[in-house]
Amino acid sequence: MNLEIRGPKVLFEIPLLGGIKISETIVHGWLVVLLIGFLCWFLTRNLVTKSPSKRQLVAEKIYFMLTGLVEGVMGKKWTGFTPYIGALFAYSMFGSLISLMGLRSVTGDLSTTGAMAILTSIMVITTNIKTNGVGGWLKGYTQPVALITPINIISEFANPVSMAFRHFGNIAAGIVITGMMYTALASASNLLLGWIPVEFIANIPILQAGLPAVLSIYFDLFTGFLQAYIISMLTMVNVSSAGE
Repeated sequence: MNLEIRGPKVLFEIPLLGGIKISETIVHGWLVVLLIGFLCWFLTRNLVTKSPSKRQLVAEKIYFMLTGLVEGVMGKKWTGFTPYIGALFAYSMFGSLISLMGLRSVTGDLSTTGAMAILTSIMVITTNIKTNGVGGWLKGYTQPVALITPINIISEFANPVSMAFRHFGNIAAGIVITGMMYTALASASNLLLGWIPVEFIANIPILQAGLPAVLSIYFDLFTGFLQAYIISMLTMVNVSSAGE
């Protein structure tokens, strides 16, 4: 059995501007947005001040957890970033978890993690300029001595690149390893049952039951949640540092 791992497939093409290719990442990304939007609507509809429902209690718990996280990392004056941090965390997490539904992870595409990193970089620069002015922002590249200005400039560009590749690499590695394991177990099943003259029974991938599920729990659940947490933490730390 051959294993072939490629990037996201192009599902269809819109005949505009020479052809706009719509890949799995775009379609699955919009599915994630719709899912998050539905959950927000479901959890926050019909809010009351007395005798709240279990649904409202869940929404309030999520809100207080996010607010507490942002205050603890960035400080109370930066709580205005709570909606963005919550959206970033949710999109990254659900973008990875959709692989449990048999869909390709949105975060397994470098264009997705790159867009997240670029947006974070823009927020860092904007916050720095708002806090220190354009002159103060430019002067920061000469600190602590003007001699290392080129290094500081390179670091400014290297930071979003490292964030994008770190996030993408961990999710993509899970896709590759899981695919290799499925292929190896299918071949082992064929060797184990290949002597049976009944073709239907001989082709049953019996060894694929069990171990792939454990790998899925690690790569899809644990790694997906961990990477969403890491990119959220890096965003909060970088933005709050730029506002000093």
